Amino acid sequence: MNQSSLSYVLKTFPLLGLLQGVIYASVLFLLLSYTPFSQVSIAMGLWLVLIVLSGGIHLDGLIDTSDAYFSYREPEKRLEVMEDPRVGAFGVLSVVVFLAGRFVVFYELATMTNDWTYLLMVTVPFLGKMLMGVYLQMLPAARASGMAHFFKQGSSRINWLIYSCYLIVIGLLIGVLNIELLAGYFILVSSTAVVGYIITGKITKHFGGISGDTLGASSEGLELVLWIVMWQLHSFAMV
Repeated sequence: MNQSSLSYVLKTFPLLGLLQGVIYASVLFLLLSYTPFSQVSIAMGLWLVLIVLSGGIHLDGLIDTSDAYFSYREPEKRLEVMEDPRVGAFGVLSVVVFLAGRFVVFYELATMTNDWTYLLMVTVPFLGKMLMGVYLQMLPAARASGMAHFFKQGSSRINWLIYSCYLIVIGLLIGVLNIELLAGYFILVSSTAVVGYIITGKITKHFGGISGDTLGASSEGLELVLWIVMWQLHSFAMV
């Protein structure tokens, strides 16, 4: 792929997340509206859909990144740990806690779902994929090869403008449908900025740059935080 093609791919990252969000919201709506399943079963169904749609590739990144991060070595050694096909104890523990946490949040959301839940659900993977695009735009690659290095060739200043337009358009659409829901959207976007900033420091300090694994782990980690934020928005009757 040439640079223009890669740049086009980077532009579509958030749109891919938007499509995933539509699928998640549709699955939850169909399960809640047209099946006799309990809320636990519905939460499990949505939980499985997320894993199947991603093919587990981002979870693999989470496992490898956790093993490397908790090895407490210098960046070069951490990168070697990430390339090791064996799974360590910290990787297993991290993915178990992560998946358990996501299931709990989905169960809570299933018990609180209202008509506007589905709209905010769409924005979670949208923001998760946008974070990946932002990192590919601004952070150095940890290696001179690999997925991150490959996609970074598509970096372009115009992508910043396009990402900003995506955020504004989504905000306008939400405002048109329900002006009160804009506060929830703003909180999700703000949470993305804060979490993204924190992860940026960790990646730069402990890995020296991004890799395919750290991108996947960052996206998964951010999305879990945003699911938790959504849950709390419902708990405090803001949605």
